Amino acid sequence: MLLLSQFVLRLSFGLALAMGLTSPQRVTSGFFRNHSYVLLGLNVLAALAAWAERSQLYLWPPIIAAVLAYLCCVAWLYQMPKLGVLVLWSVAAISLIGALIDLPIDARTRLERGGDMLGPVLWRLDPMASGQLLGTTIAAMFLGHWYLNTPTMEIGPLRRLLRLMAEAIVVRAVVCGAGLAALSFHGVELSTAQWLMIGLRWAAGITGVAILTWMAWQTLKIPNTQSATGILYVAVITVFIGELTSLLLSGGTAYPV
Repeated sequence: MLLLSQFVLRLSFGLALAMGLTSPQRVTSGFFRNHSYVLLGLNVLAALAAWAERSQLYLWPPIIAAVLAYLCCVAWLYQMPKLGVLVLWSVAAISLIGALIDLPIDARTRLERGGDMLGPVLWRLDPMASGQLLGTTIAAMFLGHWYLNTPTMEIGPLRRLLRLMAEAIVVRAVVCGAGLAALSFHGVELSTAQWLMIGLRWAAGITGVAILTWMAWQTLKIPNTQSATGILYVAVITVFIGELTSLLLSGGTAYPV
């Protein structure tokens, strides 16, 4: 269940961050209000997962983030964009704290005792990079879908999210690539099943989403937001596959992959 809470907290962090980086002057408040409810649901799910594990350590961040997400809904409902953005940043910060608390502590402690400084750095960067990729991808899909409700909005905000997606892909590839290189450097032998999962992780969660991001960018040049949104739906699926596979793999390795 803690694997579920880790994934959900990363997603909550990234989605709140991406929404906070989206201009409320160029995107209608309904987008922020409706998807603040998504943040509320995500953090309630993370809290329930932590409660099922009977873990007080992992319980408080999603509870606080859920309360803040509800306040965020209220702020956008009453047309208070400055407060709404501030609360979004707060949700992102609390969700990230929860994800950092929920890291594989045993692996990190083993690395620290062994004098390897790369491991702790990668473990701390891992939820940030993962959340950034998850959040920007699903936020871009949500925003693309929002154009169906308000087709008169300018395309600039969606293009910005696609640029953030591209940057997140690069950062994620660097963090996971460094983890794989460190495993190879230390002579860690991976099983065939692990290599197959690594192949799936990189094919879907890195290469696949990079191709889909480029396709969505090209589609917006037409411009066709509906087709771009369809591509982003597929991107969300590939990112979810990649990040869930990464979480499963990283739980049994000394470095995040």
